[in-house]
Amino acid sequence: MTQFEFSHKVNLHYSPLRGYALKLTQDHEDANDLVQETMLKAFKNKDKFAEGTNLKGWLYTIMKNIFINNYRRMVKGNIFTDDTEGQFYINQASFTAKNEGERNLVMNELNSAIGELTENLKTPFLMSFEGYKYEEIAEHLDVPLGTVKIRIHVARQRLMERLKDYGTKHSFVLD
Repeated sequence: MTQFEFSHKVNLHYSPLRGYALKLTQDHEDANDLVQETMLKAFKNKDKFAEGTNLKGWLYTIMKNIFINNYRRMVKGNIFTDDTEGQFYINQASFTAKNEGERNLVMNELNSAIGELTENLKTPFLMSFEGYKYEEIAEHLDVPLGTVKIRIHVARQRLMERLKDYGTKHSFVLD
């Protein structure tokens, strides 16, 4: 499918997409922004669309994912919109006091538990935690990929066993 044909087919779905965006956002300007982001992402990822499949469904999925990601970003940043005439953004997090005591205790315990791991478990675990892919870790340590996976798995198991008193409330620390 040529770029022109793809563009024409995508533009046929503009009105239904705008209605769906309005339903999601409950705001005309936000809906327009969402439609524009969806169209932009669709055009950027034209090569990922499988010709002969449901274009409308693909576009709706893109829109839904953009909406969800934007919502999560807003919640994560604790940014709320004030609907008054000035429409100021209020960053609520800067107005709240946080007690970091419990978090500090958990982090100290976690760091202590990591420090007790043998070096052959600690190194791949920390590299994985820092975002390195298993293949990169294996290459860096000059060990087989399966060895890296086992070492990271064993390290996680030992850390979870050591930190079991913290329960599932703090399981995010190891993920």
